[in-house]
Amino acid sequence: QVQLVESGGGLVQAGGSLRLSCAASGRTFGSYTMGWFRQAPGKEREFVATIRSSDSTDYADSVKGRFTISRDNDKNTVYLQGNSLKPDDTAVYYCAGRRGSTFAVVPSQYAYWGQGTQVTVSS
Repeated sequence: QVQLVESGGGLVQAGGSLRLSCAASGRTFGSYTMGWFRQAPGKEREFVATIRSSDSTDYADSVKGRFTISRDNDKNTVYLQGNSLKPDDTAVYYCAGRRGSTFAVVPSQYAYWGQGTQVTVSS
């Protein structure tokens, strides 16, 4: 069983930056595909970014060029750096993990989830 714990959320002004962290338990973290999703009030959970064990990445069009996903396998941690934040980025951000090395952009493809961390971007 893998446990994921997010941190780093908070309140930031539009144009600012935040870095989210997701610490994972387990000794096979390096072989997992990890993802970040977000969910705003009244909306469905949506894909933000994903990183495979090979460190290849993929992003939602809405965050491409502003967000960066990365991982540190020695620390069992995945990060999401968000720059040039907009009010539309306001949401609860969730870290997710799945066995295997294929990209996954749909929430149902992920078996493991963190509890979420709130990001609020003020205008």
